[in-house]
This record gives sequence, C-alpha cells and structure tokens, in this order.
Amino acid sequence: MRETNSLFGRPTSAEWNKAIYTGRAGIYTGSAKNYHSKVMPVDTETSSYTPVKAPRGSVISCKSWQQEAAMRMLMNNLDEEVAERPRDLFVYGGTGRAVRSWDCFHAIVNTLKSLDNDETLLVQSGKPVAVFRTHEYAPRVLICNSNLVGHWSNWEKFNELERAGLTMYGQMTAGSWIYIGSQGIIQGTFETFAAAGEKHFGGDLEGKLIVSGGMGGMGGAQPLAATMTGACFLGIDVDPERIKKRLKTGYCDFMVNSLDEALRILKNAVRKKENISVGLVGNCADVIPELAERGVVPDILTDQTSAHDPLNGYVPHGMSYEEALELRKSDPHAYNERSLDSMASHVEGMLKLQKMGAVTFDYGNNIRTFAFQRGVKNAYDFPGFVPAYIRPLFCEGRGPFRWVALSGEPSDIHLTDELILQMYPQNRILSRWIDLARKRIKFQGLPSRICWLGYGERAEFGLAMNDLVKKGKIKAPIVIGRDHLDCGSVASPFRETEAMKDGSDAIADWPLLNALLNTASGASWVSIHNGGGVGIGYSQHAGQVTVADGTDEMAKRIERVLTNDSGIGVARHVDSGYDEAKSFAKEKGVKIPMEQ
Repeated sequence: MRETNSLFGRPTSAEWNKAIYTGRAGIYTGSAKNYHSKVMPVDTETSSYTPVKAPRGSVISCKSWQQEAAMRMLMNNLDEEVAERPRDLFVYGGTGRAVRSWDCFHAIVNTLKSLDNDETLLVQSGKPVAVFRTHEYAPRVLICNSNLVGHWSNWEKFNELERAGLTMYGQMTAGSWIYIGSQGIIQGTFETFAAAGEKHFGGDLEGKLIVSGGMGGMGGAQPLAATMTGACFLGIDVDPERIKKRLKTGYCDFMVNSLDEALRILKNAVRKKENISVGLVGNCADVIPELAERGVVPDILTDQTSAHDPLNGYVPHGMSYEEALELRKSDPHAYNERSLDSMASHVEGMLKLQKMGAVTFDYGNNIRTFAFQRGVKNAYDFPGFVPAYIRPLFCEGRGPFRWVALSGEPSDIHLTDELILQMYPQNRILSRWIDLARKRIKFQGLPSRICWLGYGERAEFGLAMNDLVKKGKIKAPIVIGRDHLDCGSVASPFRETEAMKDGSDAIADWPLLNALLNTASGASWVSIHNGGGVGIGYSQHAGQVTVADGTDEMAKRIERVLTNDSGIGVARHVDSGYDEAKSFAKEKGVKIPMEQ
C-alpha cells in the first residue's frame, strides 16, 4: 500500500476489538436416512421455509448414481452453507438461480428419482419441461438457461420475461448445479493475483495491498485468495451479511464499518508484511473515489461487485442499503439509473487510482461497459483479467477443474489431494495451492476441491479418481465439473474472449460446439447459458458435469469428456492464431484440419 499523505498509527486494543466480528459456522448433523422427512423445502408462497441439504453417504434414492449426483448437486447449490439467498433460490452473482421456483425444484427432484437410465430430462431456465428416451450413455439432464434470441437479448426483455415467470438467470454454475461456494472461484482468483504479482512485483506480494469490491458468492473468494498469495486485502461490500459469511467460513479476517478503521489495520499489516484481510461495509462508488482523494494507492485494484446486473446486483451509492432495496422494489427504472451513475463514479475512481500507480484490471463483471455507456469514455483504459493474465493458460487447455465428494466425507477429498500431489509433483503452483487449500479452506456443503488442470491432465486425474471409487478407497462417487469460465466453453467479449488475436471476441459458436461435443462424449449433464458473469446479452457459455462412479463404462466416458472438453479450448485458440496454442496442439496431437 503506497500513500501520498499520511494514514493513521497502529490501532489500540479497543479499536481492534471494535473492528473484529466473530461468528461460528453451522454444522449439519443429520443423515441421508432421515433427510427427506426432515429438511425438504416448501414453496415460499406458504411463508414456510426449511433449509435444503444434499443427502450424504452411499445409499441412493434414484435409479443410478448419474441421476443421484444431479439431484444432490442441485440440493447442494441451495444449501445455506453454499447459496447466498437460498430461501429465494439465489445461489450467487446477484440473482443467479439453481431453479425457477420451489415447485420446479420439487418437480426436478421427483423426476430425477424416477428417471430411467436411458432417459434424459430437459430443463428450460430452471423448469423441467420434458423427459425423452435417449440411451444409457447420453446425459441424464440437458439444461438451457437465460437464452434469448439475439435481437431481444438484453436486460429489459429478460426482466420482462422473468417477471412473467418464463425464464431465470442461471449465472454460470448456479443453474448448472455445480456451484461449490466461494472455493469454486478461489483458485482462479489465486491464480490471477499470483500472475499479477509475477508480472508486476517479481512474484512477491508480501507487504502489498489488494483492493476490490464485492464479497458475495464470487467476490467472497478474494480475501482468502489474496492472503494466500501473501498480500493484504481490503474488500468493500454494502451488505454486511455477505462479509459476515466470509468471516464464518474463514475467508476474511476482520469486518469494519469505516474506512479509517480499515486503513489503521491495513497500514500496520502492510508495514509488518502480515497477510491480513479486512471487509469494509461500504459502497465502492463512495470508497474507491475516497481512496483516490486521500492519496491511498493500492498496489493492485480490481472489482467483483455484481455490476453485470444493474438492477438486481449492483447497489447505487448516495443512500443506505435498506433505502436502495426499497427503491429497487418501488421504482426499478429509477434504481437502474442511479445504479449506472454509481458505476460511472466507481470506475472513475478506479481510473484515478490507476493513474496514481495502482495496477488495475477488470475482473469480468462488465462494469467498464456500463460506465462507458454512462459517459466514462476512457473506461477501457484498464484491461480485463483474461487478456492481462490468463490467456496463456487457456492456450494449453488449462482452466478451473473441480470435483465434489458425494459421500459428504472430507476424508474423500483429502485422499484426492494426496493423489493429485503424487501425480503432478513437478507442478509447483499446483502443489502450493493444494497445500494452502488443505490448511485454509473450509468446505461449504458437500466437500469439494478445485484446481487448474490442462489438456490431458484432467482426463488422467479423472480416471485416477474413478479408479479410487472402483476400489472402494473413496466412499461414494465423485462429481467432476468445472466453471463455465474455461478455455473453450465461453464467448464473452468483455471477459474471457476480450481482445482475441483474430478479432473473434463475439463469435458464440465455440460454447455451443463445446456443449454439443460434451453431449456426444457422454457427460452426465450438460448446460448452455446466456449472460453469466457479465450479464444478459454479453456472453454465451456452456458447462459439463461427469460422475466418476467407479464403473468401467464411466471410465470411458470420463476419458472422452475430459479430453475433449479442454481440447476444444486448445482448438479455439489455435483458430484465433495463438502460436502457443499451435505449438501445444502439435505436441499433444490435437487434430486441427486446417493449419493456421
């Protein structure tokens, strides 16, 4: 943290005590046996809500593990340890939902329980609409969320259709039933911060300050990711409950209510090179410009507020949080206008800090675009994180690979941790990540893990986990998935495909090809979404989930899916003219019909 005018001295004990909020995470002690009688939810119309929690253990209520896994992962998305607002079906990212309504939830669960092993359930924006006979190797569920015809693919039309009960916002992993809490994004955040440290600070972030907004389902990963790289972190969020949740899960160290308190703590931590994170209750459109006004310049500056959704995600400044929520209900148009004005102030503050020396980048929430539309003509003066730090990884088919233990036993994930360290001892970044994750990440819902693996590695590791299930070393099947933010599964001109070498930023064929390929390869369920991450009309993306149930047949499907899913990412970057991808494709034998 650099400064051009003085801050404050070391906080007193009373000030430290005032700054600290402590809480305890709830622990589920039920069992799969009594699950259905105790915690099945009811429709919100009845004003009676009972928390959802996925069954654990090796006893299933569906006709195979493929259907059982889909059911458990849907439930896990709505677990109170995982979802941001489970009562309202909101998982993360503002209004990212798992299903359209509680009626739809019940219908999906009941359908999965009766679904035969050669049938496929179709889910249209969170609503089960049909079951068709396919074959045993086909996906058991096919999902499409938020997809609109191009001319009408905008927030205004989407909100109209959502109010009519015809669609829902699936975000990325919410509506595809593979969200795993803040851990789901934490390694990507860790990778990005580490890459920024390598590029700008010689790989050493000790004594450096990272500042960002947003402490929700995605942004909530930032404080822990930052401290895992050795940095200090200031996170800003208007909703104190979001910060409290990060404290309970061990992702954030302190919660404060004023910028002065935050800076007192952080100046001392920076001086002593202590990796401490602070969550500040405040509005970024106020706090970021104030940092510039005070001359407090962070070393790294970004943002993960839900700016992709001006109406339901971002919160305007100039009013209390409660007043903002009331305005959102009473006058959505006025709220939207004030939200966009606040984004402009927010980005202007970021641009000022960038000019003062902060390494600044967009973390993919489309805030630059909305600010530009609001008159901030130099909003794109700071880059997106993918072209700045991540694209070389995409050229090798690398991306956020994740897996979940359906047994509910943390020991199953610990066993996979040991397995991956044994398989890739030469990968220094991976080894550091797994070591830190085991020590510092608390599981939310079903135990899970994430790491970035590339082409070939994903299939190899997936097969190894399937073998552990087959041998009974892991107590129940493992769900294998990924973020939709991946090397070949998304078209997003203001995030993953920003500034492509050949100008193909907006070409949306690739995520559709990805979904088709994963369906043909035998994934357990496949999804196609519009809008996740950056908002309706600004992205198209696809996801896949494959279940390692220990059978030889699933081993064949795992190898096909996990090879092809990342292989299309290599092909996408070869097609765009990246030399790194061309060399990698030749080395690994990825077949490209027309050499670029």
